[in-house]
Amino acid sequence: MAVMKIEYYSEVLDMEWGVNVLYPDGSRVTDPDCTDIPVLYLLHGMSGNHNSWLKRTNVERLVRGTNLIVVMPNTSNGWYTDTQYGFNYYTALSEELPKVMKRFFPNMTSKREKTFIAGLSMGGYGSFKLALSTNSFSYAASFSGALSFQEFSPENQDLGNRTYWQGIFGEIKNWESSPYSLESLAEKSDKKTKLWVWCGEQDYLYSANNLAVKNLKNLGFNVTYSHSPGAHEWYYWEKQLERFLATLPIDFKLEERLS
Repeated sequence: MAVMKIEYYSEVLDMEWGVNVLYPDGSRVTDPDCTDIPVLYLLHGMSGNHNSWLKRTNVERLVRGTNLIVVMPNTSNGWYTDTQYGFNYYTALSEELPKVMKRFFPNMTSKREKTFIAGLSMGGYGSFKLALSTNSFSYAASFSGALSFQEFSPENQDLGNRTYWQGIFGEIKNWESSPYSLESLAEKSDKKTKLWVWCGEQDYLYSANNLAVKNLKNLGFNVTYSHSPGAHEWYYWEKQLERFLATLPIDFKLEERLS
């Protein structure tokens, strides 16, 4: 498995930007006739960046022996959103990044059924947001995702810095009816994406996950939801990533992964 650290100029963000990529080894993916390698976009949480999954987990080991490209982008603390202060992270990731990756890796798939997305905490929200709003992903996963802000309002001091949250989402009085809620995005989605959710039962986002899963199921989505003892920690997210990978329609060579 090759590890690539790529910097490119983002025209959307008007700055140099970074992304990390895991690229599968083997003759079957270097063959010039191989133009359909599946891809997983793997998103970080708050206070993280494109290095987080590589530094904190054994993601390279987990995908060793697969035919999967893993793209780990950056969104700073921008919630995978076109922010009120002019940094259009959502557009950079949903529109620009796939085109950039296709230029670097022309044999990366363009098919929805072979394109996947997953993330933790803030990245869980981003994973579902991108999946529901673009209809570009066949599978989307959230690990301890911030899937609902039912109590969200600019007056809610429990959310921390009010100026920060207004800079991301603007003035919001009712989260679920806002254009940023997963419920609002889900109503406009074609409902073909398979959603996969896990949250620890000791996680402060556990109730938010229960609520979001209930709402998404009521809207007709195929949601696989599991919960178990666990907190908001990397130890659990690595384990859940491995579980999620096992559900994807990708090729595994088990003996290589375990060697």
